[in-house]
Amino acid sequence: MISLQNAGKRFGPRVLFLEANWLIRAQEKTALVGANGAGKSTLMKALAGLDTLDYGAIEQTKGISIGYLPQEGLRLTGRTVFRECLTVFEELHEIQREIERLAGQLSELDHAGAEYAAAAERYSLLQERFHALGGYALDAQVGSVLGGLGFGKEDWHRQTDEFSGGWQMRIALAKLLLAKPNLLLLDEPTNHLDLETRNWLEDYLQSYPFGYILISHDRYFLDVTVDRTVEIWNKRLTIYQGNYTNYLKQKEERRALLEAAYRNQREQIEHLEAFINRFRYQATKAKQVQSRIKELEKIERIEIPPEEPVIHFKFPQPAPSGRMVVEIEDLGKSYGTKQVFSHGRFTIARGDRIALVGVNGAGKSTLIRLLTGMEPPTDGTVRLGHNVVAEYFAQDQYKELDPEMRMLDDLSRAAIKVPEVELRSLLGCFLFSGDDVFKPLGVLSGGERNRYALARILVSPSNFLLLDEPTNHLDMRAKDVLLEALAAFSGTVIFVSHDRYFIDKLATRVLEVENGAITAYEGNYEDYLRRKAALTAPPVAVQPAAKAEKAVAGTTIVIEGGPDEWQPDGSSKKAAGKASRRLNPIKQKQMEERCAFLEEEIPRVESAIAHTEQQLGVFVSAAETQRLMMLAEELRAQLAALTAEWEELATQLEGHEALL
Repeated sequence: MISLQNAGKRFGPRVLFLEANWLIRAQEKTALVGANGAGKSTLMKALAGLDTLDYGAIEQTKGISIGYLPQEGLRLTGRTVFRECLTVFEELHEIQREIERLAGQLSELDHAGAEYAAAAERYSLLQERFHALGGYALDAQVGSVLGGLGFGKEDWHRQTDEFSGGWQMRIALAKLLLAKPNLLLLDEPTNHLDLETRNWLEDYLQSYPFGYILISHDRYFLDVTVDRTVEIWNKRLTIYQGNYTNYLKQKEERRALLEAAYRNQREQIEHLEAFINRFRYQATKAKQVQSRIKELEKIERIEIPPEEPVIHFKFPQPAPSGRMVVEIEDLGKSYGTKQVFSHGRFTIARGDRIALVGVNGAGKSTLIRLLTGMEPPTDGTVRLGHNVVAEYFAQDQYKELDPEMRMLDDLSRAAIKVPEVELRSLLGCFLFSGDDVFKPLGVLSGGERNRYALARILVSPSNFLLLDEPTNHLDMRAKDVLLEALAAFSGTVIFVSHDRYFIDKLATRVLEVENGAITAYEGNYEDYLRRKAALTAPPVAVQPAAKAEKAVAGTTIVIEGGPDEWQPDGSSKKAAGKASRRLNPIKQKQMEERCAFLEEEIPRVESAIAHTEQQLGVFVSAAETQRLMMLAEELRAQLAALTAEWEELATQLEGHEALL
């Protein structure tokens, strides 16, 4: 579809990449990765035809359509959101206009004439094409994409220039998804999306009929949307098969091979140089010395670029709070007639890492401000525990900074016994290096100041951190530093983030704000989704009996029999009667949930086996073949174990249903 041949690009004396060869095939789902400043966005612009190469060429299939979404800078005006999205269907509009014109001609022409027959044939062909291109469902297509990207129906008929920059980028993304070009080029498409919208975009891209290339700092998003990873590293393009996680494993293996080749080459060079130095002035060895010199000159030196240093930053640990950090009773908040939520009841204990989730506008930021005391509740109470000191990081935290202060001076003033070398390392992780650390804060952009404000919190945290979208404007390296620091933090954290990987790794509980209610779930985001799915499953009918009730995640589970009748394994103390052999409903529900999980996991493992066997069909190296064979064997063993477990659970559940 598109071919890069010996492509190269430089900025002044600095080379971004050279000798890049890349065949972009139809329907390939690719991630473009690399360090900041490596040239990812520049290469993306070159593929889109918006920038030129300094070396090499780009060739593409005739008639290919390419859609490009930049990181920022788009501004749409002059139309409503819905009308703006309809502009991508210009071909259909042209067909529709011609159909209307032909309909007028047909009403006037002689039905027996040749001109009428030609017009009628053309009219029929256009109608068929209009139908094939989905012309009769345009409004439904636009509504579906706008809804998925978070636009309510009340937004569809608002002017585009009424929306902020982030929502403008959503409109631009909607237009690209509706246009369905043969190749989508998306540069940081998740920057302005909340978690629910990212989930929708993941599903959309997984079923996208053509190819796309993504740049993103969201590793979970890349893992579920791509099957190929292209890295700009060491001024070269390197292609890896698989998603982002597979790329990291393969990169580590490739670097180990490169380092081994570098060591072998150094030994060869040192051996040649030692021979030359030893016999340089001996006439009898002149011929051999000249031969070694020529051999040395022909060696193409292997370069190993320095890896970005891995920064491990630890919070200065704060004074401990009491065991109970926050207690919420009958909490409600409204603005005029708009009720955000009501009857909220939950507690936060010391050491909790709580993720707040919910669609945009559900009230997550409002809840955080209530917990900080910045806003009073309309109803109920918010009680902080003993010795709790809260610190709040807002989405616009940069507005609280002194614009006259130099960055390093301000950070040193905020830090508690943190050496300057560590402060500079921390700033480097948040993309401030060299002379940047001496800039006045007032000259930084909004995103840069927010990054700095987050770094500032890390050096002197309170024992209760409330973080509203701390992962915005951070690359993967900075997110990893923040994640590691928060995981080792001895205090309590409640946070809003749209990064699925970040939430899964950090959260120990999830608070969902939805439809005016606040519901607590134990575990990370993956656990939350699984329990949500279980709660929406059809209820299991139970026979009337002595009942014990237990509240689980906002619902009630009914347990048959008295508390002493059922053992942990679901068996009864009573030996006789079918009823005594029935499963405990709690045990039954656990088994059903496990069965449902296995029914999803088994196809995934089967797919992984098929993918591994496909890779085995392409020889790369003996070591890679051996690795793939071992991986395939492990996957087959895993599949056998999962299948056996599923069969056993299914048999037990079927036996229980037969008893009922």
